[in-house]
Amino acid sequence: MPQFTRDLEMGPVTPHSPGQESVDTLSSTIPPTPALLGANSATALVPPPSSPKPKGRASRMIRFRLWFNTYRKFYTLIVTLNLIGLVLAATGKWQYPRQYTGAFVLGNLQCAILMRNELFGRCLYLVVNTLFAKWPPLWFRLSCTSALQHLGGIHSGCASSGAAWLVFRIVLIASNYQHFPASILTAGVVTCVAIFISITSAFPWVREAHHDVFERYHRLVGWFGLLSTWLFVILGDSYHPATHSWHADGLQIVRQQDFWFAVGMSVFVILPWTTVRKVPVTIEIPSPKVAIIRFERGMQQGLLSRISRDSGFMEYHAFGIISDETLANTTLFVAFKAISHNLLLIAHRVIFGRGNSRLFAGVSNSSKLYKRGIRVCTGTGLGAALSSCLQSPDWHLIWIGSGQEKTFGKTISALIHALPPQQYTLWDSKERGGRPDPMKLIKETYISWGAEVVFITSNFGGNREMMEGCKEEGIPVFGTLWDF
Repeated sequence: MPQFTRDLEMGPVTPHSPGQESVDTLSSTIPPTPALLGANSATALVPPPSSPKPKGRASRMIRFRLWFNTYRKFYTLIVTLNLIGLVLAATGKWQYPRQYTGAFVLGNLQCAILMRNELFGRCLYLVVNTLFAKWPPLWFRLSCTSALQHLGGIHSGCASSGAAWLVFRIVLIASNYQHFPASILTAGVVTCVAIFISITSAFPWVREAHHDVFERYHRLVGWFGLLSTWLFVILGDSYHPATHSWHADGLQIVRQQDFWFAVGMSVFVILPWTTVRKVPVTIEIPSPKVAIIRFERGMQQGLLSRISRDSGFMEYHAFGIISDETLANTTLFVAFKAISHNLLLIAHRVIFGRGNSRLFAGVSNSSKLYKRGIRVCTGTGLGAALSSCLQSPDWHLIWIGSGQEKTFGKTISALIHALPPQQYTLWDSKERGGRPDPMKLIKETYISWGAEVVFITSNFGGNREMMEGCKEEGIPVFGTLWDF
């Protein structure tokens, strides 16, 4: 059995980021839990034994529970309720949505936009963290975190429902085309096409394989859809089908529900862009694989930032933020070579640049709800995880990676080693000659640390393995999002 050395140190577990080292088949047997060993463990490194046979997949019930997560529950609930209303309206059993279809269209779309508004998300996290930190039952706090993490399910459900109501609205107009001018029908069709393009560009296979395409189409076509929505609303509310006449009176438009929904949509779209700032950054390149981007300002833990090298209208890339305190002088991003944007940063060897930054809350921000927890991360997932442990002594870091100090540099290493040794566990698979059994490591640390919850940041395979393992062990866990 190998012994723990100084390269394996103690601390709470960390979540995951894209492009990290895979832990999908982590198999090497690990030593006893670090928390149970002294800080000066034996330094002799014994080669690990041959890897045990990989464990089989979790039960179907566990996999189904992970698949049918809160995101899909929100989506299913919203789409089902809207579908019931749509069927009742289409069959003539409910007349209200036939008369005010625009309100159902824009009400759903406004809610969809609101769920992706970064300022609204920050406010939700602030309210929940302020009101429910530590004292309510654990199941309630876990439910709060799950709901906050999966707001994207409401976003997707409302967007899909709004598109369905819009199709219904166009069908109603087309079926009574003799009572409507062609301009209204044309505006409706253009709006519908824009919304469907925006939705299609957000499909997971587009988003993951062609992220820049997703950003440009989802954002720019979405903005065009908002403009065409305004045209559709103004034309529709200015025309009286019964008299076949136009009424240019602005009061008639202002009195309609869909006008105010359109106002709300516009405000929610524009408001986050008022917070965009151009800030000076410096870039440190500790290895060909990683760029560390720093700017002056401390940040609270659990925040992520979108940064862009252009005007910000074409593309943004989200990174976890590393800051040891809210009043710190500098904040760090860790950028990995796997993303083309980051390749540019590294290839150009940029020493000084300027980029736009926007902050939004991630699931780690809800760590304040828990008395003690573990942050598990692999590779560059450290960027999303480290601040929780730097800013709270109640969170233990587990970081699994290869050539950690060589790849990430002394800056990151110094931040970690400034923590008390019992607060972090580092596993450098290159130095130790193999990867750990992540579930054994998590389970033992969970017990010894007295944790209430585990947050994981890893790649798809590693996230799946650890999430399934934690669910089987009955350990409350939140992993990396692959649905938003």
